[in-house]
Amino acid sequence: MADVVPSTAPQDDPDRAGGDPGGSPDSGGSGSSSGGRRTKRKGSFWREFPLLVLTALVLTFLIQTFLARVYVIPSQSMETTLHGCGGCTNDRVLVDKVTYRFSDPAPGDVVVFKGPDSWGRNVEVAGSRSSNPVVRWLQDVGSALGVGQPDERDFVKRVIAVGGQTVEWDPEAKRVRVDGKLLDEPYVHWEEGTGPENVEAFGPVTVPPGRLWVMGDNRNFSADSRAHMEDDAQGTVPVENVIGKARVIVLPPSRWQGIDDHNPQASVSALGVGVWQAAVPAGVGVVGAFPVLWAGRRIGRRLRRALQPSSHE
Repeated sequence: MADVVPSTAPQDDPDRAGGDPGGSPDSGGSGSSSGGRRTKRKGSFWREFPLLVLTALVLTFLIQTFLARVYVIPSQSMETTLHGCGGCTNDRVLVDKVTYRFSDPAPGDVVVFKGPDSWGRNVEVAGSRSSNPVVRWLQDVGSALGVGQPDERDFVKRVIAVGGQTVEWDPEAKRVRVDGKLLDEPYVHWEEGTGPENVEAFGPVTVPPGRLWVMGDNRNFSADSRAHMEDDAQGTVPVENVIGKARVIVLPPSRWQGIDDHNPQASVSALGVGVWQAAVPAGVGVVGAFPVLWAGRRIGRRLRRALQPSSHE
């Protein structure tokens, strides 16, 4: 038993070959010793249990703050890349928080970011929050742990243009242009009964340095940069507001897959550069999650041991 240091004295070993005369029920030998060890084991577990839970929570907090975090997608603005709608099972995505510590978001990246002040609250999420302060606090905790609805200031969109680039809608081609070049956007989704002819013309907008122009893949049902062009930055988002890059759909199981980061500005997809490099941050997040999994397994193992019935009578 790993949690109690066993005595090396013969009478303390109930499994010793040949038995122990002192181990009979009448002698009060090994039977009472086994009961004592079991009592110690149960007491040890209940003393350690709060520490194990606290350790798991602290590790979860640190990992989700610095390495990776799971976000719920409750909005249809990124259909069909990400599922999020009434009546469906909303996707939960793993967001990598490491990549953008070493590089900036690039065209095609699906990013989670804090909306600028001028964006206000995310109307697609706000309605799901309770007016009860206690319930709302619990929802905030669930959001922080990635199991509840996201924060009302968090958005998920795709990067279309970066600082210094000019973006606009071409009404004749019915496509987006960046720096005069038509984009290749295979991820765009048109709801039934809508299409590019329903897109309201915008631009040209030159993205300021250090900012991003973002749009939803469900092009006619997304409150993205186009909906905030009246603000001082013409709807662009500060790079510093980006929380991380959406990498993988982790739930539901039927949707397990990577998230496409096709560069719409590239005429030909470039594989070589970064297939393995892109996998590194996600791998770091998975490895970083190991301590939490270890703590959870340890808690479960100790709980089973503490609750199993005593073997002596």
